[in-house]
Amino acid sequence: MEFPNYFADAESNFDDASYILFGVPFEKTSSFRHGAGKAPHEVRQASWNFERYDLRTGINLEKILVHDYGDLDVQNLTSKEVFETTKTFTSTLLAKQKIPIAIGGDHSITPGIIAAFPKEIAVISLDAHMDFRQKYKNDIHNHACVIRRVTDHIPIRNIAIVGIRSAEKEEYEQAQRQELFFRDAFTLKKIGIEKTIQQTKTHLKGKKIYLTLDIDVVDPAYAPGTSTPEPFGLTPMDVLEIIDAFSPQLIGCDIVEVCPSYDHGQTAVLAAKFIQTCISGIWRNKEA
Repeated sequence: MEFPNYFADAESNFDDASYILFGVPFEKTSSFRHGAGKAPHEVRQASWNFERYDLRTGINLEKILVHDYGDLDVQNLTSKEVFETTKTFTSTLLAKQKIPIAIGGDHSITPGIIAAFPKEIAVISLDAHMDFRQKYKNDIHNHACVIRRVTDHIPIRNIAIVGIRSAEKEEYEQAQRQELFFRDAFTLKKIGIEKTIQQTKTHLKGKKIYLTLDIDVVDPAYAPGTSTPEPFGLTPMDVLEIIDAFSPQLIGCDIVEVCPSYDHGQTAVLAAKFIQTCISGIWRNKEA
């Protein structure tokens, strides 16, 4: 069954909406599995599974003014052109005081979006991978270089990565030398999610936060449909706690690296629920 090709309940017009959803179906930098370009459509389809009423929070989602802009035309662009396209589009949204919610695509879509924000914001990356390479496959805009490109715009001290369990040796050592804040999944398991969240909050010092959520941060047992699956990951409930903890500070987010052809739809369903959770969390704290 085919549902409408927009995110469920995102039925406000552009001018009235506070939240603008947009797809970025770009996956040319994917290095293992391919198919993330299909994710915006599949995540939108999955969103029609959910009730409008969230029994956990008591929020009725139809009260929230959300507009689904559709997809940016990026399939035939280079990774550098995608950076410029997402930066320009996000700048337009921010000028109109909209909150951007992006659906990738591979993780290379993220730095352009962040580059549209003021340099003093913070960034939380939930990811299985450090993504701190200067260049990968001769491309500085590759999905393996996301955090390095983010540091081109904002200070490295304003970045926090949670959930990693994979990095190249040189990349890992450079991150440590430059004092990049991260909490790997093994440390999180040892000290617990609450302490991990508290340490991250302390590091980011109350700044406004852009959240980039690579679905591979979640263990592939829960989210097998991803481009670069990595075992020993976080649970969906861990991610839920992180979103809840930081939603008062969130000013935008993206979800990336869903690869729909590698499962039976469960990863797209989880991604759609995370999007709902981010939107309702930001809305709840703005309304409070």
